[in-house]
Amino acid sequence: MDAAPDPLDDLAGRLRDRLLAEAGEGAGALPGRIAALVDREAGLLDAATRAELCARIARRSFGLGPLEPLLADGDVDEVLVNGAGEVWVERGGRLAPTGAAFASEAELRHAIERILAPLGRRVDEAEPLCDARLPDGSRVNVVLPPLAVDGPLLTIRRFRRRALDADALLANGTWSPPLRELLARAVRARLNVLVSGGTGSGKTTTLNALSAFVPAGERIVTIEDTAELRLQQPHVVRLEARPPNVEGRGEVTIRRLVRNALRMRPDRIVVGEVRGAEALDMLAAMTTGHDGSLSTVHAGSPAEALRRLETLALMADVDLPHAAIREQVADALDLVVHQSRLPDGRRRVVAVSEVVRVAGGPAARDVYTVRDDRPRWRAALSDQLAARLEAAA
Repeated sequence: MDAAPDPLDDLAGRLRDRLLAEAGEGAGALPGRIAALVDREAGLLDAATRAELCARIARRSFGLGPLEPLLADGDVDEVLVNGAGEVWVERGGRLAPTGAAFASEAELRHAIERILAPLGRRVDEAEPLCDARLPDGSRVNVVLPPLAVDGPLLTIRRFRRRALDADALLANGTWSPPLRELLARAVRARLNVLVSGGTGSGKTTTLNALSAFVPAGERIVTIEDTAELRLQQPHVVRLEARPPNVEGRGEVTIRRLVRNALRMRPDRIVVGEVRGAEALDMLAAMTTGHDGSLSTVHAGSPAEALRRLETLALMADVDLPHAAIREQVADALDLVVHQSRLPDGRRRVVAVSEVVRVAGGPAARDVYTVRDDRPRWRAALSDQLAARLEAAA
């Protein structure tokens, strides 16, 4: 059901348009003109209402308009703007409409410009897609018409200053106590671990929590498309890919950063998300002495994660047969940790699979699953992995 219109918000929109038209004539500072305009046009309102009206006009003029209170809400994980008239948020894994709206598409575009301009980024009809990171670490995605059929789309994924640790994931049910012990031993034993799952399933959160089990004396190099990881170890080097500039130059890909990381004396390499040809370089690193690496991939199951990794590695455009890529996946990976977002919004690790070699390549053999909200052990680890975990106990 659509929210009832807010008369004060409508008035703020009209006065803001008038303010900008008058400001274009160059008279006075804009903040002072807001109060003068409200006194002139809405002087019959009480003082508290006039102050709120001034604040709303200021947000529309300087900030992000109706998004300001949503971004100030600590419980909001994502803000989703579907054109000027529709704003949704995600709280606790559940989507909900807010009733907030921009007065016009032009106002929404102004807000997008205010987000991107300080970042040195630009989006227009010639380049209607843009990814960016705000100074606080939040991720921003913009899609403009004609790609966005019903108006500009703006997605802001909030950056949590404090990442959830293993204890928090235990408390909220994402992990179980036996699973925590398995994952802690796996990281300490320098197993190569891939976290898989769908969009918004909590892969990055789990990756952060896993990284906490890395011994403090090790040098960790993190590589991300947009920096989100917040590792707590004392020796962490963070690398972030760079998109091309407005002239189409200066791009630095994740693949290039993975290759460069090998020259930086890493004890561990953590790739925030594998989504392209860098998969081949990451697999090569895992099989040439850089064990204990961690990464994530979009996939619907552990078996699908292995197939997707093979497909991404083939994108590297090297003269390797598919069979050789499959062999490399089987050699490189030890465990796949699969995470899902449940229908009620909860995020949970629902499977841990050992990567085993079968005829023709790798396969995912479940050792831990969650069915009907009940964790269960499906099979024992292979003798080789079990021995490595025992040594790391």
